Amino acid sequence: MRRMILLLSAAALAAFGQKYDGPRPAKADLPYLKHASNLLPTEAVLAREEKKKSDTIYTVEGANSSVRTPLAAPIFLFLADKLAPDALGLYRFESKEGRRRIVFGSKPPEPIRLDVKRLEGNLYRIEVGESLEPGEYALSPEGSNQVFCFQVF
Repeated sequence: MRRMILLLSAAALAAFGQKYDGPRPAKADLPYLKHASNLLPTEAVLAREEKKKSDTIYTVEGANSSVRTPLAAPIFLFLADKLAPDALGLYRFESKEGRRRIVFGSKPPEPIRLDVKRLEGNLYRIEVGESLEPGEYALSPEGSNQVFCFQVF
C-alpha cells in the first residue's frame, strides 16, 4: 500500500511539472487564436461607446473582422502582463450598417462562458465553453472599451 501511494504521488508531481512546449504569443495582453501549431493574433481595437435612451451601444468599424476561424469552439493563447485573462468576457456582435455592434440595455447581454487555464508562468489557455454559431465575436476586458475581435465562419 505504501508503494502504491508513493507511485501515485510521483505520477501526480510529474504531471504538474510538465512544461508547455507549444507555440507562444509574440505579444503580451493580446489573445491569439490557436490553429494547430500556428497562432493568429485577434483584431485589437477600441469600441466606440454611444448612449441612446437607456441603452449603451458599443461599435467597431467594419462589418466583419479580418481575423477568421472555422472553429466553432476556438482556443486562445494569452500571455498576461497588464490584463488578467479571467477578466476577459466573450460577446457576440451583430453586423449592421457596415459596423459590428453590441447593445447593453436595461438587461446587459450575458458573456459566453470561457474556461481559463494557466499553462505556465503568465501563459494561459482560454477555451470557449460552448459551440459558437458563425458570426462576429469579441473578447473584452471587464470595464474596458478594448476589444479583441474575430469571426467564426
